[in-house]
Amino acid sequence: AAGLARPRLVTAPVLRRRLASTHSHDEHHHEEHHGEPQDAVAYPKEDFSSPIWRRFALVGLVAVGFYKFAPSPDDDNYVSRLIAHYATPQEVWQRLTLQHLLLAVQVSDDSLLVADAQRAPVHRYRYPQCLEMASAHLQPVGMRVDFSGVVAK
Repeated sequence: AAGLARPRLVTAPVLRRRLASTHSHDEHHHEEHHGEPQDAVAYPKEDFSSPIWRRFALVGLVAVGFYKFAPSPDDDNYVSRLIAHYATPQEVWQRLTLQHLLLAVQVSDDSLLVADAQRAPVHRYRYPQCLEMASAHLQPVGMRVDFSGVVAK
């Protein structure tokens, strides 16, 4: 099992084969790369006429136009009426918030009850075997107590 956990070392013949296989060249491919000059790559012109800058300017103009010509919040228009129609009334949110608050208080009270819980006290007797030493048959008349109404806790 210990031999399986160790990594295997790559042997020299495998490395030689791998290195030998990476050095093969195709003559046609070799001439293609060395035939063209290094500076023949054409880069795009760097200025503000690219499509991204045109889109940015257009979005900026639309935003400024909307801000300038949009109706004020106190105006009664179809957009504000549509939003008011589909918006949830404030009373619903207040009721949900109050319900969440009551549930959070109940959870915190339960967690405090569990955190503050203590074991019931146990009364230890010095000689508990003496409770079983008395005979139940040798009791005089009137000395026996009726335990039928006692509920053990």
